[in-house]
Amino acid sequence: MTLPDPLTRHPIPGWKGTAFLKAIVDNPLIEVGDYSYYDDSRGPEHFVARCVRYHFDFIGDRLIIGKFVAIAQAAQFIMNGANHPMGGFSTFPFGMFGFENAPDYTRENTGFRGDTRIGNDVWIGREAVIMPGVTVGDGAIIGTRAQVARDVPPYAVVVGNPGRVVKMRFAPEIVAELLSIRWWDWEPERIARNIGVIASADIDALRAAV
Repeated sequence: MTLPDPLTRHPIPGWKGTAFLKAIVDNPLIEVGDYSYYDDSRGPEHFVARCVRYHFDFIGDRLIIGKFVAIAQAAQFIMNGANHPMGGFSTFPFGMFGFENAPDYTRENTGFRGDTRIGNDVWIGREAVIMPGVTVGDGAIIGTRAQVARDVPPYAVVVGNPGRVVKMRFAPEIVAELLSIRWWDWEPERIARNIGVIASADIDALRAAV
């Protein structure tokens, strides 16, 4: 048994609206794990332009997306370049536009919040918004149009604006086991042998999978 090639551009036969991100993302500041995909009927190859906003090289923040992440159409990752200086009377970013005598536009004076990190096996719904510096834990679900401005625990379900955790997918002891097992880091052949178990909710079977 084998898994699909994670560099396949269009992995669903007869449908060009879905792409594995590794096949279409070449920005060195964006890291993508195997099998993470973006679905967009307008063309998934525009993921970076449409979904990763205010991502400037001179800021240098990274978007890190784990393995087996599902991203729906028009999800937005707002990067640190969206921030404006707030320490003075004006929030206008004069320095970005070449105004003379303007203070430099730097991480320090714009409230840099760090890299944005999306864990493994995360599902991000249509038009959800992830704000700068947020970490979304493994196995989390981000609902359609949720506005996520704070870190999301592993296996949490987040909805609404502002985004809030409405439930946990599994009991704490199951979450702890899942984070220990980390099936997404198994060798491809082991994953392929155990797809049925991974897609089930039988923690005993997953624990015993070889």
